[in-house]
Amino acid sequence: MMHKPIVKIEGLSHRYSRAWAIRDINMEISSTGIVGLLGSNGAGKSTTMNILCGALNQTEGRVYIDGISMQEQPEEAKKLIGFLPQNPPLYMELTVDEYLLYCAGLRLMSKEKMPSAIREAKERCGIDHYSTRLIRNLSGGYRQRVGIAQAIVHKPRLVVLDEPTNGLDPNQIIEVRALIREIAQERAVIFSSHILSEVQILCNEIRMIEAGRIVFSDSMEAFNNYAEPHSMLVYLENPPPAIELQKLEGVTRVDFLTERQIRLYFNGDHEIAEHVVAASIQHGWRLREIGFDKSALDEIFKQLSSQPNN
Repeated sequence: MMHKPIVKIEGLSHRYSRAWAIRDINMEISSTGIVGLLGSNGAGKSTTMNILCGALNQTEGRVYIDGISMQEQPEEAKKLIGFLPQNPPLYMELTVDEYLLYCAGLRLMSKEKMPSAIREAKERCGIDHYSTRLIRNLSGGYRQRVGIAQAIVHKPRLVVLDEPTNGLDPNQIIEVRALIREIAQERAVIFSSHILSEVQILCNEIRMIEAGRIVFSDSMEAFNNYAEPHSMLVYLENPPPAIELQKLEGVTRVDFLTERQIRLYFNGDHEIAEHVVAASIQHGWRLREIGFDKSALDEIFKQLSSQPNN
């Protein structure tokens, strides 16, 4: 039996004045787990999420949440969504309990369900011991937890998180990542970021948006296969001529950067490093350093951004 996608976006376009912010976005999300929405600043991520969550009316296209049209039944569709914008809409003079009660009311929850729902959201986000604390007295990491709690208090099918780790210190980032993974076990999560490594660490699938268009849409595994480095740097004390290095299995090109530092391009063979080490020992090349190019992922990001829709 075919299940309805939790999110279905068809031909979504929006312009501010004369400039198109996004153009012909098509997307489906069908299950639980974390989908990364990756793009540079200004690529169109926030516009897409604001329309998806009903905070902005699009110029063209349709949005469906669990089969419900955001345009025709916005109230019903929004009940299924939890949204954490890049700047969480926190009221600093409220306590955590007061704020979550207010948010539950905005989601049209029945008064009977509110106490248990708020308690569960606080426990899930690790803020139950701050129930009576004013939000302005919380650290940045705990404010972000409160923001996530308001996004899940009504138990939505979809949670949309816009740059949720932005501005947090390394320990806070690790804690928020763990919380997002836990939330995603029961619902679909869209995680927006302009940082490639953040999306790679957290997400099962990736939708990459650049200049207002989707340029990559597939599993994280497919992206990682695509994004594997295809060059490496080696330092040889006694290097052979380039033509000898070209004969190594898997090597497609050889560039001498200095007399002893060489960039080897290869065809994706995972054993290329072993081939280089073995040949160096056999021929006395005296290998001193070897490593894959660290810039490869950034180059892949640029390459995908410059391509037409995949």
